[in-house]
Amino acid sequence: MNETKPIPMAQLKGETGAVKEHIWSLPIEEAFLERLLRDLFENHYDKLIFGPLIQGAAYEMKAPGPPKSVTMMDGYMTIHWGGRGHFHLCIGTNHGSKSNPNPPELIAERRPSRAEFYRGLDKSGHPVTWGFRMFNGAGAPQITIFFPNPFLSEDDQIAEAPDWKRLSLWEETLLAYAGHEADGLDRQGKGFRHG
Repeated sequence: MNETKPIPMAQLKGETGAVKEHIWSLPIEEAFLERLLRDLFENHYDKLIFGPLIQGAAYEMKAPGPPKSVTMMDGYMTIHWGGRGHFHLCIGTNHGSKSNPNPPELIAERRPSRAEFYRGLDKSGHPVTWGFRMFNGAGAPQITIFFPNPFLSEDDQIAEAPDWKRLSLWEETLLAYAGHEADGLDRQGKGFRHG
C-alpha cells in the first residue's frame, strides 16, 4: 500500500474559529472497506464508539458485545448483534434485484465517495480526537468511528490524566490501512479545554 500523507484541512467554521483536522484519504473499494470494518468490529468492537455524525446530531454508541455476524449482500455490510441490534452500511455497489434493479443515480448515491482517517486538532493545533469516517455519493456522512481517546476514560468520562496507551488502536490501524507511522504529534495533545 502506498504511504499516505495527512492533509491539513479546515473543515468547519464556528463562533470560535476554524476547526482543524489532519486527514488520511483511504481507498473506497468494497474489498478494502470490508477488510477494515471487519477488523474494527470483529476484533476491536469493545474499544469503539460509532454512529452517524451529522449537523445537529451525534450518535455515539458502543457495541453491546462481539457481533453475532458480519455479512455482505448486494454491496451492504450488515453488522448484527442478535437481538441487541444491527446496522447496514453500503460499502459497495447496491444493484437491487433483477426484477427491480436500482437506477444508476441511486447506486452512485449509496456507494461511498470518501473514506478517511482523521485527527481532530484543538485551536492550538494539538490532537484531541482520532477516528474513521465515510461519506456516501451525495457527500452525506454514513458512519463515524471514534478510536479510544487518551483524554477519556473507559466509561467515556474526562480522564484526570492522559492514558497514552489508548492511542495504540489508532497507531496500529493508521499504519496497517494507511501506511502511515505515528508521527509523535498525537502525544502532544493537551486534552479537552473549553473557553
